[in-house]
Amino acid sequence: MSTAAQPSVESRRAAATSVAAALLTETGLARIAFAVGAVHVVDDNFLQPQPGTSAGDHLVGGLIQTGLFVLFAWAYPRLRAGARATLALGVGLFMIVMGASEAGYYMRERGLSGDDYTGILMIPAGLLLIGIGFVMLWRTRKGGSLVWRYARRVLIALGLLLGAYFVIYPLGESYAITHAARAYVPEPQLGTAFEKVSFTTPDGLRLEGWYVPSKNGAAVISFPGRRGPQKPAKLLARHGYGVLLFDRRGEGESEGDPNLLGWEGTRDIEGAIAFLKARPEVEDERIGGLGLSVGGEMMLQEAAENDELKAVVSEGAGVRSAREAVHMDGAEKVIGSWAFGLVTVGSAVWTSNLPPRSLIDLSGKIIQPALFIHATPGQGGETLTKRYYEAAKGPKEYWAAPGGHTGAIDAAPEEYERRVVRFFDRSLLR
Repeated sequence: MSTAAQPSVESRRAAATSVAAALLTETGLARIAFAVGAVHVVDDNFLQPQPGTSAGDHLVGGLIQTGLFVLFAWAYPRLRAGARATLALGVGLFMIVMGASEAGYYMRERGLSGDDYTGILMIPAGLLLIGIGFVMLWRTRKGGSLVWRYARRVLIALGLLLGAYFVIYPLGESYAITHAARAYVPEPQLGTAFEKVSFTTPDGLRLEGWYVPSKNGAAVISFPGRRGPQKPAKLLARHGYGVLLFDRRGEGESEGDPNLLGWEGTRDIEGAIAFLKARPEVEDERIGGLGLSVGGEMMLQEAAENDELKAVVSEGAGVRSAREAVHMDGAEKVIGSWAFGLVTVGSAVWTSNLPPRSLIDLSGKIIQPALFIHATPGQGGETLTKRYYEAAKGPKEYWAAPGGHTGAIDAAPEEYERRVVRFFDRSLLR
């Protein structure tokens, strides 16, 4: 029996040795790295999605990402050396971005959990691919005159730098803003008593926040999150307004997938409006919203689509997708359209969602009173704030405020208080 079994044992050993040898080749190592990427994508999208979400919410984007890693593994040995090196360097760099921007961030903020364990493996896998890419470039350095060899190296280095800046960076940014958000709840500094509250969005997510009860029958949603909006919330509470602050989806203690562009954020505002309408001290016709940065963009969209929001202050609204970027002027339009074009495509893949309609079009549907605060100097296409103001159809005010992006309350606190409180008094308390 032992003699008959011996060839089988030897064949298994030979097969194992053959597999190990294949894995230790350039192609084998590259495929191991691509496999790590595919495993994390499946883990992130299908096996361990964010609380309140399901695998079905990520179906399209998850399949596209998984398919890309499978395609990379299949195509790698079929490419010429230079193309293999380029693929390894580009995908390797992006895998490092994926691992560091999500798993690395949450490891620092709260420790690893869920899909962070496969996510952190993206970093060494990406480094492996980068190492393979550089080795391939070194091996193919020979051939031609000395001048051509050095010129070729300069051109390759320049191409890698340009590719990293104009392609990897915007795609990496889109991954970070759709996978990582504030992991903690800041300390409350509202200057008055408040309640810890929670409510549900129309798509079933549970959001957590704070609420200062109204003393004048009106309430304002100060958005997004519970950090930046605290200052205007504290100001409004001093004047008797009820104020609601909460962690948007995917942030802090709230359920859902993060998206710092706010593409699905109006559903959060709709849930907040429903919460305020259920409060006995708040009158339905006296609910307003104050949004900072991306929150200002979402408030404009909500005002255009929902007449239950009776007045809005939008501060620092700019660009959230290519649909706004194409309306900028000059060089800002050219560069912004390219960068936000890639950010938009990337975000659509990572989230399985399409961007919302252009704020230029949506602003034309706003009939409620609106105060547009344009920070000077602004950022991220804030020059479009004037365009949003001009398109709005209802009673409107425009303030070119000092202090930079969402910094008017610090740069001109008295003027900020006078303008914002007067606006809400006229719009909600008349």
